[in-house]
Amino acid sequence: MRPLGIEGAWVLEPKVFPDERGSFHEWYRGREFREATGYDLSLAQANCSVSRRGVVRGVHFSDVPPGQAKYVTCVRGAVLDVAIDLRVGSPTFRQWDAVRLDDDTRHAVFLAEGLGHAFMALTDDATVVYLCSTGYAPEREHGVHPLDADLGIEWPRGIEPVLSPKDAEAPSLAQALEAGLLPEYETCRAHYERLRAGGPTG
Repeated sequence: MRPLGIEGAWVLEPKVFPDERGSFHEWYRGREFREATGYDLSLAQANCSVSRRGVVRGVHFSDVPPGQAKYVTCVRGAVLDVAIDLRVGSPTFRQWDAVRLDDDTRHAVFLAEGLGHAFMALTDDATVVYLCSTGYAPEREHGVHPLDADLGIEWPRGIEPVLSPKDAEAPSLAQALEAGLLPEYETCRAHYERLRAGGPTG
């Protein structure tokens, strides 16, 4: 696993073995994950979304603790997957990093608790699966508008973004900050240390 430009985000670039039958790859390896993050991936929920070209999902994040870490890959088609640092006080606050996930390279991305997550479908029927460290809890879930100029995410040109009503009504980064919705960097760091120590995370 290779770290991205934001602390708490990594990309897995697996070796894909193609043959006349199709292909095989390992999209998660526990030992490699632990070596990169210092702890094991806690799996509480697995999600699958199918999106037509142009659909943008996110930016989503949840309260920390416990937060919701995500391990994401695209099993059909292609998406531009984006990690955004929403942790107030972080050296990379408001910065983002993007990785193309597709059914050719089979890359996967891990985003630790406190990071924002979004993606845009680059193809029709783009199918994304992701493993989550905690289950869905609507009272802890939040969003930031993915087209907010303060975030400045460089979505692919020539593709019209399609947002759900909920994402279209999400607050700007400034509004989320003013409302106290964004996670604190030091709280997130303490959470990561508890994970590494094997202690309670809630």
